[in-house]
Amino acid sequence: MRYNKAVLKAMSDNKKQKNKLEVRLPVVVILGHVDHGKTSILDYIRKSRVAEKESGGITQHIGAYQVDCQNKKITFIDTPGHEAFSAMRSRGAKVADIAVLVVAAEEGIKPQTKEAIQHIKKTGIPMVVAINKIDRQEAQPEKVKKELSENDVLVESLGGDVPSVNVSAKTGQGIDELLEIITLVAEIKELKSDPNQLATGVVIESKHSDKRGVTATLLIKDGTLTNKDIVGTDSAFGKIKTMEDFRSQPLQSAGPSTPVVITGLNQVPQVGEKFLVFDNLDGARTRVAKKTAKRDIAGGDSKEVLVVEEDKKVLNIILKADVAGSLEAIKESFKSIPSDEVILRVLKSEVGDITESDIKLAVSGQARLIGFRIKAGSAAKKIAEQKKVKILTFDIIYELIQVVREMLSKLLEPETIRHELGQLKVLAVFRTEKDSQIIGGRVIRGKITKGVSVDVLRNSAKIDSGRITQLQRNKKDADEVSKDQECGLLVKGASKIEKGDTLVVYEEKRKKREI
Repeated sequence: MRYNKAVLKAMSDNKKQKNKLEVRLPVVVILGHVDHGKTSILDYIRKSRVAEKESGGITQHIGAYQVDCQNKKITFIDTPGHEAFSAMRSRGAKVADIAVLVVAAEEGIKPQTKEAIQHIKKTGIPMVVAINKIDRQEAQPEKVKKELSENDVLVESLGGDVPSVNVSAKTGQGIDELLEIITLVAEIKELKSDPNQLATGVVIESKHSDKRGVTATLLIKDGTLTNKDIVGTDSAFGKIKTMEDFRSQPLQSAGPSTPVVITGLNQVPQVGEKFLVFDNLDGARTRVAKKTAKRDIAGGDSKEVLVVEEDKKVLNIILKADVAGSLEAIKESFKSIPSDEVILRVLKSEVGDITESDIKLAVSGQARLIGFRIKAGSAAKKIAEQKKVKILTFDIIYELIQVVREMLSKLLEPETIRHELGQLKVLAVFRTEKDSQIIGGRVIRGKITKGVSVDVLRNSAKIDSGRITQLQRNKKDADEVSKDQECGLLVKGASKIEKGDTLVVYEEKRKKREI
């Protein structure tokens, strides 16, 4: 076979490119059900206490950390465990090379465990199972393995190809073995990248603070990032001002599989966006402009107009959160709230503390103002008091979602529950007026009670209705008349009752409904 010069040059360049590739660190994601010990395992590994700093004991942001194992480094991505963070867990799996599925030995497979398995299978990355809390007396690791097999995860001890390790985040049992297996899986995968090219990677967290401005946690997938580079995502760009590792130590450069925290972007980027390095700010600015225009044409969230049917009520919300990941997770949770009768409409969702403009929008938009892990400035608080705008803030996401559900529930029309008390056969009609009748009859079922409603039936068809305002037995006022007893009654609101009709007596109670 003969090749022209262009083909030979391309083959030569490709060979040179392969020769430039170097082994890189594995990126490992920790997945599993809430409270099964994901953060505790990572805590033990990196000898720090992250879990105690998180509200409700749940890790509520994606964080990235590096640890040493046998003179090698491993990058861990710690993803939230609560069901509300489904979108974040899914994204976490997409940026990782290996997934560690944590299952509590005494509880077994739970809903978020199944969800995590699905995420891992979709990405096609290798899985390692960590059966945690093995130190507990009620631990049943073999039962856990059986449940895993029922969910298409067959561990090695049962003849499959998925490694599993019994671990205890409390005692440290099995942690070294877990790290060794991760290292071995990484070696088998032969993870490589070119550290000499311009860096590319993914935004795994972002936020805005008054002290530092916009900060973004980037995971470098390929190449080397320096603290003087110009970076751009689909929605933000800027020249790096500071670059730090996960310990907040300054960095001059960082290679593949390294998490870094940078400042200098013009605005908060979306979590999950890819980042690139540019030669100049104009190039980065042009990319953002093109991506923004493309989203506008496609019809992004900001362009969406929500048409509300006349018979539906609307709850308007202004949502502020500490970081983009939290904002995304909350909005994702909102989607699961039923909207058959009432609609939840987010007028504004933004990263950062509550401002004066948020208060003004809450007034003009008749919206509830909700903050997650943020605060309101003194000026905003003052205006909120003047405008009588209540600011609700939360530190735990499922508490926020529950309160929003309660707000929506209050907009629902109460459910009317009808309870039939008895029936009366009309024996005589003594007086008929425009909107009332005095009649006599016998109770043929149940009982008759003063103050309740009645339907008038003739030949089984309803012809009138009213309310019993007076009730007598033996010409004496009575509150109640029982079966087989005769009585006289004044029915308000009825004028069509005739001898032989049947009165169905009932009471109605209004019950609050919940979403």
